[in-house]
Amino acid sequence: MSYQITFGPRVRKSPFFDCTVADGVRHFTIYNQMYMPTGYSDPQAEYRRLLEGVSMWDVAAERQVEIKGRDAERLVRYLTPRDLKNCAIGKGKYVPLCDHQGRLINDPVLLRLADDRFWLSIADSDVLLWVRAVAAEGGFDVTVSEPDVSPLAIQGPKAEAVVIDLLGDWVRDLKYFWFREADVDGIPLVVARSGWSKQGGFELYLCDGSKGEALWERVKKAGAAHGIGPGAPNYIERVESGLLSYGSDNLADSTPYEVGLDKMINLDRSDDFIGKQALFKEAEQGPARLLVGITFDGEPVPSNQHPWPVRVDGKSAGAVRVVCHSPRLAQNIGLALLDRPFTALGTILEIEGEGATYRATVVPQPLVPPGTPLP
Repeated sequence: MSYQITFGPRVRKSPFFDCTVADGVRHFTIYNQMYMPTGYSDPQAEYRRLLEGVSMWDVAAERQVEIKGRDAERLVRYLTPRDLKNCAIGKGKYVPLCDHQGRLINDPVLLRLADDRFWLSIADSDVLLWVRAVAAEGGFDVTVSEPDVSPLAIQGPKAEAVVIDLLGDWVRDLKYFWFREADVDGIPLVVARSGWSKQGGFELYLCDGSKGEALWERVKKAGAAHGIGPGAPNYIERVESGLLSYGSDNLADSTPYEVGLDKMINLDRSDDFIGKQALFKEAEQGPARLLVGITFDGEPVPSNQHPWPVRVDGKSAGAVRVVCHSPRLAQNIGLALLDRPFTALGTILEIEGEGATYRATVVPQPLVPPGTPLP
């Protein structure tokens, strides 16, 4: 059965929207109140292009929350349990955001553009309203806004070659999660070595939405010699690589400890941050659930539309959050959020989904080791 989505002015379009339509986009999702492409005409070709070549993605729905002013650093430190004491200008950091009960409410990348200016490059939840409320209630001397910034991702093993042809050899020296302001033919950019894949790449943060078509066409031209093609954040590759998808892999009351963000939490900080006491308590007790990798039997499965119930010896154990068939493993794989007693490696699970029953096993993550080639 096929479904359709209605386009209209209530949901925003990205500066690259018309270009994606011209290049054959077929599937969208709604992300941060924007249309975001999720696929074109050939999912297998897009997956292979990401792993072996280079792909360009409209990820303008990855919105920015700008925090600027005298108290900007103090507010940013208060918003996240990760210690930002070594966050230099030009550096990005992956930072969980929690509410006062220690529940994960977003997992953005933080970019420090100046001593008093930061961006939060957010996942799919309304962080702008949250930060404005926290800033107002706390009396922080800052301005919180959504700037005219729209990321375009270039991902895959040939991504660096494309960006060098576009911007110059200086790109080689850009370290992972670092960024630099630049322009191409008068198009203002922030260029970061980052992206939502494990195949390497860059994100070009377009700083003038009126120049979306111009940037898209220049990236296509620079990438033509390298076989670039359109794509989208790749569902299969991210499950294989164990990349967290906020809102898909977690529940509304999930904590960073449940979804593997332990290393991003620094409880030994002397300063206060939102959720500190709740996270202290969870660190002492341990999380009630854990997000684990699984493999399971059966014919190749498509992506799931709903969570799949999990049982162990007839007892409810949690749910499988996402599933897919891995071409590199030639096996069905998934991520499951399970009650902690059922998360040990090798645990056998009974899962039910899309009218079928499967036998699954808890296995290490990432489900596909880095560098594993396509068959």
